[in-house]
Amino acid sequence: MIQRIDRLPVELPRPKNPNPNDAAAVQELLGGKFGEMSTLMNYTFQSFNFRGRAKMKPFYDLIASIAAEEYSHIETVSYAINLLLTGTTVRGDDPATTPLEPAKDARISYHFLASGQASLPVDSQGNFWTGQNVFSSGNLKLDLLHNFFLECGARANKIRVYETVSDPTARAAVGYLLVRGGVHIVAYAKALEVLTGVDVGKLLPIPDISNKKFPEARKLEEEQGLHRVLFRWSPTDFEQIGAIWKGAHPEDGTELLVSEGMPEGAPAPDLDPEPQLTSPDGDIDPQMMADIAKRLFGTATPT
Repeated sequence: MIQRIDRLPVELPRPKNPNPNDAAAVQELLGGKFGEMSTLMNYTFQSFNFRGRAKMKPFYDLIASIAAEEYSHIETVSYAINLLLTGTTVRGDDPATTPLEPAKDARISYHFLASGQASLPVDSQGNFWTGQNVFSSGNLKLDLLHNFFLECGARANKIRVYETVSDPTARAAVGYLLVRGGVHIVAYAKALEVLTGVDVGKLLPIPDISNKKFPEARKLEEEQGLHRVLFRWSPTDFEQIGAIWKGAHPEDGTELLVSEGMPEGAPAPDLDPEPQLTSPDGDIDPQMMADIAKRLFGTATPT
């Protein structure tokens, strides 16, 4: 089970202006082949399907805890997309004024025609994510190799998206993903070393560019040390990941740390309504809502 906390793992600044095309680029990191949907579902199914768990508990704990973190990455990317899309079209409740006309110039029309101007499980071209992206072979060595490859491919895409977008909201999200994705790359490299004796860490970083080249990632590494912390995402379970996540970071030699629970994070943004898309619903009667609130909470104003 996943315990859900109503916070994001990183603070996202609000954009000064809407930017639907930056949002489209960031979609690759959500619903692309190497996106967060893929990392979540790969590790989730591998953890569900893990056989011989008692004997290989540290490896199960590692995959399961990383799977839990990926859920937070999906939420972070979705909010970044939603913030970039907020205010793209003309707000109002008169459909005759063609309020969605600006959507014609957006790279992904689904954001406006198939949702409330918000994120979808699609890639940067609007292709929907598919379960065909899930790899769960049942062979631990093969799954770990795949996960290492998946995270390295994801890192390459993050770097390219970062180089594509200029909005601070998009770059804050991508910078965070570069740091935490880097943790997962190192974690799977160390797991392979423990399992096989091969020092996969000598291959890092892949691609051959340091996170310190990206200001948002560099700040998180230098000020918070997030590149060397692996969260358990549980106060009591997945305790054996320390058998794998230990020693020195392969890039800067700093000590690796296991942290109980999860990052403190930041409040999730409250997204503005978009009445031209009836999102949430431009026809809600305020008195009706007050009556419902009174029946539910005993007051016209929910607390």
